Amino acid sequence: MAKKQGDSVYRIIDVVGVSDKSWEDAGRMAVQTAASSLRDLRVAEVTKMDMKVEDGKVTAFRTRVALSFKYES
Repeated sequence: MAKKQGDSVYRIIDVVGVSDKSWEDAGRMAVQTAASSLRDLRVAEVTKMDMKVEDGKVTAFRTRVALSFKYES
């Protein structure tokens, strides 16, 4: 018999990762850093990507990630 899944509540927060290599690296950094202080992360959704530009050159990639995690009861 399957275990009944109870009602749950999740919180969503935005975090921004920065990398000089790629948007993927920036997103990965955001999730890994948040995971060190948040428990039970469930979903990471990329919501925005942009670049920092200095003197006409891209100097950093920034990825905004919406993270959801479950509230503990």
